[in-house]
Amino acid sequence: MRTDILDLHRYYESPLGRRTARFIRERLKEAVENPKPLRIAGFGYTGPYLNAFPSAERRLNLAPGAQGVIRWPASGPNGASMISDFHWPFPDASLDRVFLIHGLEETSDPRRLLREIWRVLAPDGRLIVVAAHRRGLWSMVDNSPFAAGRPYSRRQLAALLTDATFSILGWSGALYFPPVQSRILLRAAPSWERAGRRLWPGLSGVLLAEASKELLAPIGKMAHQTVRIQRRAAAARPSPGPARNKIKREGA
Repeated sequence: MRTDILDLHRYYESPLGRRTARFIRERLKEAVENPKPLRIAGFGYTGPYLNAFPSAERRLNLAPGAQGVIRWPASGPNGASMISDFHWPFPDASLDRVFLIHGLEETSDPRRLLREIWRVLAPDGRLIVVAAHRRGLWSMVDNSPFAAGRPYSRRQLAALLTDATFSILGWSGALYFPPVQSRILLRAAPSWERAGRRLWPGLSGVLLAEASKELLAPIGKMAHQTVRIQRRAAAARPSPGPARNKIKREGA
């Protein structure tokens, strides 16, 4: 069961939600230095983050079918649509950047979702995943939207991306302040964020991973699959009986 779209919308309209979006947007903007010619898509709940890239060539706000969708942006042509996790209505290699936010933790098949993103991502494109951090406070407190679904450790997220044929380019973190709707704490949140990145980077509320698509599968995986296929084929063939001639040895 997905987190409802209205719950996410209400959260991001709150003071705590606005702080959340601000600090994650800062990390996203570091990863997307020149958004003007780019085709950017966000999957999950990404409206508050796509707002930071108004000069991009195209911005698509894609919502999982089980979550629901809300109009985005508030004015102008609608750029939001509801799609299947595993069947995106785009040609191969058609997107330059994909933001995956509130989309990985609750999907039924994370690897299949990542493989579909791999398909639509351009050869030089980038995937930026924002996922709840297993070691962070935000995955444990109920009023946090990152408490739903499965959180990830850095090692788990790295293994998942590698298995889906992505290469990790860099790591970051955000949300070091506690997820509390308190005016005093929210005023101090920027100080918490700066201190957290410097003093306890392993305790961020969310992990951010930037990855590129691998165009060739790792040799070890390909070799392993080839051996399995050859063994199945050999087992299915009838025995040829005794050989009449031996194969000539190489160099003989």
